[in-house]
Amino acid sequence: MTDLRPPPGRFRQVLAGAYGGLPRAFWVQWTGMLANRLGTFVQPFLALYLTVARGLTIAQAGVILVIYGVGSLIGPLLGGLLADHLNRRVALGGSMVVSAATLMALGAASTTPTIAITAFAAGMAADLYRPASGALIADIVPVSQRARAYGLLFWANNLGFAVGAMAGGWLAERGYGLLFVLDAATCLVFGALIFFATKTNTRPKPAAHEPAVGYRTALRDPLLLGMLGLTALYATIYTQADVTLPLTMHGAGLSAASYGIALAVNGVLIVVLQPFATAWLSRFNQMRVQAASGALLGVGFGLTALAHSQWAFVGSVVVWTIGELGTAGFAQSLIADLAPTTAQGRYQALFNLSRSSAYILAPAAGTTALSVFGPAGPWIGCLVSGLVLAAGYLVLARPVLHRRAAATRTTAAIA
Repeated sequence: MTDLRPPPGRFRQVLAGAYGGLPRAFWVQWTGMLANRLGTFVQPFLALYLTVARGLTIAQAGVILVIYGVGSLIGPLLGGLLADHLNRRVALGGSMVVSAATLMALGAASTTPTIAITAFAAGMAADLYRPASGALIADIVPVSQRARAYGLLFWANNLGFAVGAMAGGWLAERGYGLLFVLDAATCLVFGALIFFATKTNTRPKPAAHEPAVGYRTALRDPLLLGMLGLTALYATIYTQADVTLPLTMHGAGLSAASYGIALAVNGVLIVVLQPFATAWLSRFNQMRVQAASGALLGVGFGLTALAHSQWAFVGSVVVWTIGELGTAGFAQSLIADLAPTTAQGRYQALFNLSRSSAYILAPAAGTTALSVFGPAGPWIGCLVSGLVLAAGYLVLARPVLHRRAAATRTTAAIA
């Protein structure tokens, strides 16, 4: 009889492929990220806090949330400058301290003007750390391992946020002040880990042939602009899960609980499969992986146009989640490969800004398509957009991978 059992040590090899071979400084950052995201209590409950605890009207709360959002768009740009001009460790750890301070200030603000000012500061500080985080990974992780490292950070981010959102609801019932205190505390934990648990001090010097690169110079990089545009398109498609999917499911006669189940399926699949999927997909041409994932994302969201039952919606979520698995870490890794040595922070900042643009683009596109073309409109648009996304990655594949190969040689020479 044929022995169908896996060979001894096979499971250990799979785990090593997903989690092994990364430097200690990376795992310090990963642990800090997880701790910080487990304490992400304020942002998901800010609207409720403003209306329930501070007594603002819905209109006033809406203005405050917009102000917070404007701050979150400015934060990465400032963070990119700090990441490139300061030691990465100082920029990352310091941004966590600033975030903790602004959260406590927002929680203490009691008048509408002070709430608006501190909301702007808290929004700006919330994403201030991202460019330094991305640049630090590019500094300490070999080019061949970057996609896996960024993917594992993405995993920690999603896992922590999912648990934190559930815990936040329980805490809010016991007093909104706890949300601010504990959120600030987890920021300080992240900062302390960066300052005291790692000795990594990176601020790479430019190679001899590299000119100084600022935001203006970066925005004249055609490959970067192409990748940023594709990232914004991807994020706009993906954000329909938050904007248009609940409206479509409600229109089909399904409850909010049904929508919650559909999103829970996405979360469970990401937590269980993503580290292994990223490790396996790293073996292949990354731009082709991005193209296939973009097409699958569009098909998955497109199938929503045919869904009318709970399980049909869940089925479409499974399809686009598989597409999401193929993008985790890869896009950010490719951006890092495009960046000159002295501009990693600014390239990472622009990457984060392109993703954040979906918070403006997705609601506008999704609700307009829904009102003009009916229930199927947004999802047909997602299907077409997914195919455009795939084509865009294929068009950029050769020049991006050529630049990536050059980055690998430069990194090896510096080392």
